[in-house]
Amino acid sequence: FYFVAPDELRMPQEYKDFLDEKGIRYEEHHDMADILPDADILYMTRVQKERFSDLIEYERVKNTYVLHNDMLSVTKDNLRILHPLPRVGEISTDVDQNPKAYYFEQARNGMFTRMAIIAAILGAK
Repeated sequence: FYFVAPDELRMPQEYKDFLDEKGIRYEEHHDMADILPDADILYMTRVQKERFSDLIEYERVKNTYVLHNDMLSVTKDNLRILHPLPRVGEISTDVDQNPKAYYFEQARNGMFTRMAIIAAILGAK
Protein backbone atom coordinates (compact mmCIF):
# COMPACT_ATOMS: atom_id res chain seq x y z
CA PHE A 1 0.00 0.00 0.00
CA TYR A 2 0.92 3.65 -0.32
CA PHE A 3 1.18 5.99 2.64
CA VAL A 4 1.02 9.66 1.66
CA ALA A 5 1.92 12.34 4.19
CA PRO A 6 4.20 15.33 4.63
CA ASP A 7 7.52 14.80 6.41
CA GLU A 8 6.02 16.01 9.69
CA LEU A 9 3.47 13.19 9.64
CA ARG A 10 5.61 10.22 8.64
CA MET A 11 4.42 6.71 9.35
CA PRO A 12 5.57 5.75 12.86
CA GLN A 13 8.50 3.34 12.92
CA GLU A 14 6.54 0.78 14.94
CA TYR A 15 3.99 0.56 12.09
CA LYS A 16 6.78 0.09 9.56
CA ASP A 17 8.33 -2.64 11.73
CA PHE A 18 4.96 -4.42 11.97
CA LEU A 19 4.45 -4.28 8.20
CA ASP A 20 7.98 -5.52 7.61
CA GLU A 21 7.44 -8.43 10.04
CA LYS A 22 4.25 -9.43 8.21
CA GLY A 23 5.84 -9.07 4.77
CA ILE A 24 3.42 -6.33 3.76
CA ARG A 25 4.84 -4.04 1.10
CA TYR A 26 4.38 -0.32 1.49
CA GLU A 27 5.73 2.90 0.04
CA GLU A 28 5.78 6.34 1.57
CA HIS A 29 5.02 9.33 -0.65
CA HIS A 30 4.69 13.08 -0.17
CA ASP A 31 2.46 13.86 -3.14
CA MET A 32 -0.96 12.29 -3.57
CA ALA A 33 -0.75 12.83 -7.34
CA ASP A 34 2.10 10.27 -7.44
CA ILE A 35 -0.14 7.42 -6.37
CA LEU A 36 -3.56 8.29 -7.79
CA PRO A 37 -3.11 6.56 -11.18
CA ASP A 38 -2.20 3.25 -9.50
CA ALA A 39 -4.61 3.20 -6.55
CA ASP A 40 -7.56 0.83 -6.26
CA ILE A 41 -8.68 2.22 -2.89
CA LEU A 42 -8.01 5.74 -1.65
CA TYR A 43 -8.62 5.97 2.09
CA MET A 44 -8.67 9.61 3.13
CA THR A 45 -8.60 10.98 6.66
CA ARG A 46 -8.26 14.44 8.08
CA VAL A 47 -5.09 15.81 9.60
CA GLN A 48 -5.96 15.40 13.26
CA LYS A 49 -5.55 18.61 15.24
CA GLU A 50 -5.51 16.71 18.53
CA ARG A 51 -2.27 14.97 17.54
CA PHE A 52 -0.35 18.25 17.36
CA SER A 53 1.25 19.93 20.34
CA ASP A 54 2.08 22.95 18.17
CA LEU A 55 -1.03 24.57 16.63
CA ILE A 56 1.10 26.58 14.22
CA GLU A 57 2.42 23.31 12.78
CA TYR A 58 -1.13 21.96 12.49
CA GLU A 59 -2.27 25.09 10.64
CA ARG A 60 0.67 24.70 8.27
CA VAL A 61 -0.16 21.12 7.24
CA LYS A 62 -3.93 20.76 7.73
CA ASN A 63 -4.81 21.43 4.09
CA THR A 64 -1.79 19.74 2.52
CA TYR A 65 -3.88 17.00 0.95
CA VAL A 66 -7.27 17.98 -0.41
CA LEU A 67 -8.91 15.74 -3.00
CA HIS A 68 -10.79 17.51 -5.81
CA ASN A 69 -12.91 15.88 -8.49
CA ASP A 70 -10.61 16.99 -11.34
CA MET A 71 -7.77 14.99 -9.73
CA LEU A 72 -9.73 11.78 -10.35
CA SER A 73 -9.44 11.95 -14.14
CA VAL A 74 -6.13 10.03 -13.97
CA THR A 75 -7.48 7.26 -11.73
CA LYS A 76 -8.63 3.73 -12.51
CA ASP A 77 -12.30 3.24 -13.32
CA ASN A 78 -12.65 0.92 -10.33
CA LEU A 79 -11.11 3.32 -7.77
CA ARG A 80 -13.13 3.65 -4.57
CA ILE A 81 -12.63 6.59 -2.23
CA LEU A 82 -13.19 5.83 1.44
CA HIS A 83 -13.32 8.20 4.43
CA PRO A 84 -14.50 7.66 8.02
CA LEU A 85 -16.55 10.90 7.97
CA PRO A 86 -17.18 13.58 8.96
CA ARG A 87 -14.78 15.37 6.70
CA VAL A 88 -13.23 18.69 7.59
CA GLY A 89 -12.14 19.78 4.12
CA GLU A 90 -9.83 17.01 2.94
CA ILE A 91 -12.35 15.93 0.29
CA SER A 92 -13.95 18.66 -1.75
CA THR A 93 -17.73 18.41 -2.05
CA ASP A 94 -17.31 18.27 -5.84
CA VAL A 95 -16.14 14.65 -5.37
CA ASP A 96 -19.44 13.58 -3.78
CA GLN A 97 -21.22 13.01 -7.10
CA ASN A 98 -18.35 11.03 -8.60
CA PRO A 99 -19.15 7.30 -8.81
CA LYS A 100 -15.72 6.61 -7.28
CA ALA A 101 -16.82 8.30 -4.02
CA TYR A 102 -17.81 5.44 -1.74
CA TYR A 103 -17.66 7.12 1.68
CA PHE A 104 -21.43 7.64 2.03
CA GLU A 105 -22.04 3.96 1.24
CA GLN A 106 -19.22 3.10 3.65
CA ALA A 107 -20.97 5.08 6.41
CA ARG A 108 -24.32 3.43 5.59
CA ASN A 109 -22.77 -0.05 5.72
CA GLY A 110 -21.12 0.84 9.03
CA MET A 111 -24.51 1.77 10.48
CA PHE A 112 -25.97 -1.64 9.52
CA THR A 113 -22.91 -3.40 10.92
CA ARG A 114 -23.26 -1.60 14.26
CA MET A 115 -26.99 -2.41 14.32
CA ALA A 116 -26.22 -6.11 13.84
CA ILE A 117 -23.58 -6.08 16.57
CA ILE A 118 -25.95 -4.37 19.03
CA ALA A 119 -28.74 -6.80 18.14
CA ALA A 120 -26.40 -9.77 18.73
CA ILE A 121 -25.30 -8.35 22.09
CA LEU A 122 -28.93 -7.89 23.12
CA GLY A 123 -29.77 -11.44 22.03
CA ALA A 124 -32.11 -10.52 19.18
CA LYS A 125 -33.01 -13.36 16.86
